[in-house]
Amino acid sequence: FECLSEDPLLSGNLAGAMVRGIQSQSIGACLKHYAVNNHESHRLVVDAVVDERTLRELYLTGFEIAVQESSPWTVMCAYNLVNGVYASEHHELLQTILRDEWGFDGLVMTDWGAANDRVAGVKAGLDLEMPGSRGAFDDELTSALESGALTDEELDACATRVVELLQRSRRDRIEADYDAHHDLARRAAAAGAVLLTNDGILPLAPAMSKIAVIGAFAESPRYQGAGSSQVRPTRLDRALDLIRERVGPDTEVVFARGFDPESGESDAELRSEALASAEGADVVVFCGGLPAPMESEGFDRTTLDLPAGQVALIEALAARRAPLVVVLSNGGVVHAPWADRAAAVLECWLGGQAGAGGMVDVLFGDAEPGGRLAESVPEHVAHLPADLNFPGRPRQVEYREAMAVGYRFHDAKGGVPANFAFGHGLSYTNFGWSEAKLEGTGTDVTVSVRVANTGSRAGSDVVQVYVRDREATVPRPDKELRGFAKVHLEAGASEVVSITLDRRAFAVWDVEAHDWLVEAGAFDVIVARSSVDIVAVLAHQVESSDVVAPVAAPATLVMDDAEFAERLGRPVPQPPPLRPFNRNSTLQELESTRAGRILSKQVVKAGISQASKEFPDPDAATQAMVRAALREGPLRGLVLLSGGQLRFPALDAMLEAFNGNPKGAVAVVRDSLRKKG
Repeated sequence: FECLSEDPLLSGNLAGAMVRGIQSQSIGACLKHYAVNNHESHRLVVDAVVDERTLRELYLTGFEIAVQESSPWTVMCAYNLVNGVYASEHHELLQTILRDEWGFDGLVMTDWGAANDRVAGVKAGLDLEMPGSRGAFDDELTSALESGALTDEELDACATRVVELLQRSRRDRIEADYDAHHDLARRAAAAGAVLLTNDGILPLAPAMSKIAVIGAFAESPRYQGAGSSQVRPTRLDRALDLIRERVGPDTEVVFARGFDPESGESDAELRSEALASAEGADVVVFCGGLPAPMESEGFDRTTLDLPAGQVALIEALAARRAPLVVVLSNGGVVHAPWADRAAAVLECWLGGQAGAGGMVDVLFGDAEPGGRLAESVPEHVAHLPADLNFPGRPRQVEYREAMAVGYRFHDAKGGVPANFAFGHGLSYTNFGWSEAKLEGTGTDVTVSVRVANTGSRAGSDVVQVYVRDREATVPRPDKELRGFAKVHLEAGASEVVSITLDRRAFAVWDVEAHDWLVEAGAFDVIVARSSVDIVAVLAHQVESSDVVAPVAAPATLVMDDAEFAERLGRPVPQPPPLRPFNRNSTLQELESTRAGRILSKQVVKAGISQASKEFPDPDAATQAMVRAALREGPLRGLVLLSGGQLRFPALDAMLEAFNGNPKGAVAVVRDSLRKKG
């Protein structure tokens, strides 16, 4: 739920639009997590090992688009290492690419407790340490200035950007029209809902005799992400209440919880009650999805399945006479092997405080399902090439699947088709596309198609343009999204939709040239409703003098050791040894010792207690997040997040003791006292 899309072009455009909206109110936006933060397990110590071309084309392009199109005030660097260097001190990422190439002129901050080597961070252009460690690194910075390892100019550059951020920020609190905002949120929730399947049952007729609403989320909505993303709603819609308000006076609405809203699980009693409620209903609306403990910041999902009890209940309801409409609330995709047995499946994601209102509007046709899938829904996670290497080892994750991610995998030769394809989404009306054409020469072209609403009600459609290189010197996906546009049409209306492509639409990142190059030859420009629903293929010839260095394709979609090493341009690195313990050792690693197990238990207990102050009455997801962050995080985090209560000399002394060197521990303490004296 913290990500926007599997595709960098879509991610970059969505993020850029969001930044422009936020900053139009003189409030700064922050892009995060820069970069290659694609899983949560051991996120504070894991090294993301990725080849340069995959890094540039798949994992940096979204940031590049957002930075260049929206000029965000701030960028937050990720916790993890990227190819052996912490993102918080990665000069190539923070200075060479972000500032020099992309022109970013704002402030770079750390994620909470992500600073590792503050001297290296300042030299790399890391301006602000969050949430502030009360001078934990002051001695090291002062020593570096005195020795010349850090210059006044380098430090001043970071300090200046902090001051500039303060100067541009507004101090007043904007008056808010909460009712108007809630109405807007309701329209946005409907616009983002994706209708995956529909046999004609939707939109619902409000004058039915009986509607059975089943599922605890209809009464206790899952409307936002878990962990530190939680916000306090100004008000909260509930689907059950709104359905009862929406139906006719002669329609009976019955409700059964079906599952526990906290765990998402069901039992025999809950299922029996739900099935009894469905008897005699004209339609069953099942409101399910993922409970917070199954998806949160700080830890990864262990499965793409819905809770087993929900799946069993869906299967049982689908076998009954009444048509079944499944409505999902979840932050990421879920397996849906039951989808073809439901009359309709509506994916509402985490719709926010008005999400239930948007859901009900779509169910009854007061609004259209305006969304299209920003990520593919696989038949099963085991089909995905990345599944072999994620989340990897605690200290290292290898991106051996390269660009075989999302539709780039599903649509590839040898790939497994998605259950629901990237870009897919149904409407309540019908559209006809015609007159697809391409105008222009070289890499500066415009693609257009006439879209006509041939149905009986207003609606929207999304034109997607993909580019395929018919014969490339380097391995390329079957096709890649290079442009899109949404069109809203009244019944019977039509409009020509035009999408402009530029040089980057045809380019690849060439590792030898360290630049974007366009290879001459034949391309297909594809006009489509989704990555697999193709309307027109337009042939296009591109002339270019660029010479792309040839790269051999791997034997399979997952590179072996030799292939991965060749792509990296170096041997595949080995994770660092766990001993001797150091500032970046984790509590989990210290637990290999008896004293470490005692320490870990006490730290986690204190951390959970502290979390209750930031998150009143922390739920299971929050507790799991805190527990994972403490056990999987580096020991330096105990200093950085202690509010000044623990300093590095004390931590270093403890580490000396854990490494079997009590004399070294005494020496560390003695040196610290001398410096203070």
